[in-house]
Amino acid sequence: MRFDSRLAGFNAEQTRFDRIMRRIHVDIPLFAGLMTLSGVAMVVLYSASGQSFDVLLRQGVRLLLAMSVMLGIAQIHPRHFRFYSPLLYGAGVLLLAAVLVMGEIGKGAQRWLDLGVLRFQPSEILKLAVPMTVAWFLAECPVPPAFRHIAVAGAVIAVPAGLIAKQPDLGTAILVGAAGAIVVFLAGIRWLYLAVVAGVGAALLPVVWHFLHGYQRDRVLMFLNPEADALGRGYHIIQSKIAIGSGGFYGKGWLQGSQVQLEFLPEKSTDFIFAVVAEEFGLIGCLGLLGIYLFIISRCVYISLQAQDTYTRLLSGALTLTFFVYVFVNTGMVIGILPVVGVPLPLVSYGGTSMVTLLAGFGILMSIQTHRKLVPG
Repeated sequence: MRFDSRLAGFNAEQTRFDRIMRRIHVDIPLFAGLMTLSGVAMVVLYSASGQSFDVLLRQGVRLLLAMSVMLGIAQIHPRHFRFYSPLLYGAGVLLLAAVLVMGEIGKGAQRWLDLGVLRFQPSEILKLAVPMTVAWFLAECPVPPAFRHIAVAGAVIAVPAGLIAKQPDLGTAILVGAAGAIVVFLAGIRWLYLAVVAGVGAALLPVVWHFLHGYQRDRVLMFLNPEADALGRGYHIIQSKIAIGSGGFYGKGWLQGSQVQLEFLPEKSTDFIFAVVAEEFGLIGCLGLLGIYLFIISRCVYISLQAQDTYTRLLSGALTLTFFVYVFVNTGMVIGILPVVGVPLPLVSYGGTSMVTLLAGFGILMSIQTHRKLVPG
């Protein structure tokens, strides 16, 4: 009897806690997964940054800011996302146009806007605005969408993707395009249309190759044969493979990676931080990190399946699969099965702008989950 009363008390406390978290619109499993991933990221980043407390402090501040944005967005009802989607898209496209006219140039690319008090990449806005707007449009269309509806959605995707590619930032352009394309796929596009799009895309590859910048062509060529310029253009991927292979099953130990600590691995705290995990924590560490990602993605899939209208189903599904694409593309390029496109490892790589965008997306997912009306059993 005493045990039963304690169990009943525990269940009551748990129920009360769940109600509080739902009242402040926090999805507990998703939040726990994100916090776990952020904690692991700090451990890895400390090693990747050369044991710099300054880097950890800056990343910690960015994480707190991004978490605040996520929790703030989670308070907004999904109907407001739907209403403001086209406005956010329009503002984002205008900002991209402004970048081409007056944007700051850094490392050969014109991607930043400096407003005096704020310096940011407008392309990050479109990572959310494009799937939100395509979902807003297709939510009112019949299933499967007609060809004219797909054409309009394609134009909505192509305009910002083209402006971003012009900066040039091919990696982000591909991600923005993928985010919008995922919504079209989830909306029930006919397989015939998919086959046509794939055929046209394959036919246009020579044209696309002609318009690529020299360094972008080099990335593709080095993906096919990095040893052709081992000390130059192929250096990044070769050193990454060495780091991954030398980690073995258990890894060399935290702060013990020779490729990392002796500065052989380029971009070790940003694009190639997954190689740091592989060298210092081995296959076990990589599987553990991917396991955390899998938990987060699984929870997001659950939220998508529980969504109660077409718009939120399309949007939550697109945000979930886009996050999966980020993880797949980064890990794929680090291990050498994809070309290097400069995509950071989500919530692990050093940087602030991408982190804010990603957690804003998770804020939308939390809003969709916690604002839904519960149907009595």
